[in-house]
Amino acid sequence: MIKGFKEFILRGNVIDLAVAVVIGAAFTAIVNSLVTGIFNPAIGALFNSESLTTALVLTIPTTSGEPAKLMFGAVIAAAMQFLIVAAVVYFALVLPINHLKKAAFLKQKQEEEATPADLPPTETELLTEIRDLLAGRPSPEGNHSQQTAR
Repeated sequence: MIKGFKEFILRGNVIDLAVAVVIGAAFTAIVNSLVTGIFNPAIGALFNSESLTTALVLTIPTTSGEPAKLMFGAVIAAAMQFLIVAAVVYFALVLPINHLKKAAFLKQKQEEEATPADLPPTETELLTEIRDLLAGRPSPEGNHSQQTAR
């Protein structure tokens, strides 16, 4: 029962689902606060702005009178947030699970090599065994020649 559960847990679909849930739920608040509280102000300071989302803004005049704003800083902040989430998930979940899978595979391979397989003998092995058995018995021709010599 535990072996089946272990196989279920180590299956790729379950790991992918767990990674998606973790990205969506557990790390969102942490990464959001990290990006908005530390990285955005630090990079915004390079551009003399209070945060990255307000830095690198390109204003385009429009005919309606309200200028259009292209916020490249917000896109860079979102890309940074994605990269941080991906790095945390990779190093906290994917890398350890891959290590466990590899260790389990190597252990299984060593067990298979240590115990001989319960396969039926091949035709060559059977013929060799028959030959060896027959070599140990006196040949019928040898018996016949011995009987005629008497």
